[in-house]
Amino acid sequence: MAQGSRPARVGDQIRQELAELITRRVRDPGVGFITITEVKVSADLQVARAYYTTLGDEKSRAETRKALDRATPFLRREIGQRLRLRRVPELHFHFDQSIERGDRIERILQELHKTEPSDDE
Repeated sequence: MAQGSRPARVGDQIRQELAELITRRVRDPGVGFITITEVKVSADLQVARAYYTTLGDEKSRAETRKALDRATPFLRREIGQRLRLRRVPELHFHFDQSIERGDRIERILQELHKTEPSDDE
């Protein structure tokens, strides 16, 4: 996707709106604390895949997922009003595992570094 392309711009706008809407307007306690990391919009602007991270274990992630599913119609309607798109993309939420993977790699590297003999010995 070329930088500055319409799907990328729309995705960035949707990400900003979702972040604000979820923080300020969604009253579902199941949502918890989440961060929208990225929104990828299809070339035809029909589908938006929103990636998010959240704190907590697998059970709280499942609760967040259910709460986002419940809030999707509201979020889609609000985005349509705020962005004035001819057709509002279908919203799909996906848990973003990249941050979790990065943390895991960082821990592994730290463990490896601890077990390496230092040059002082």
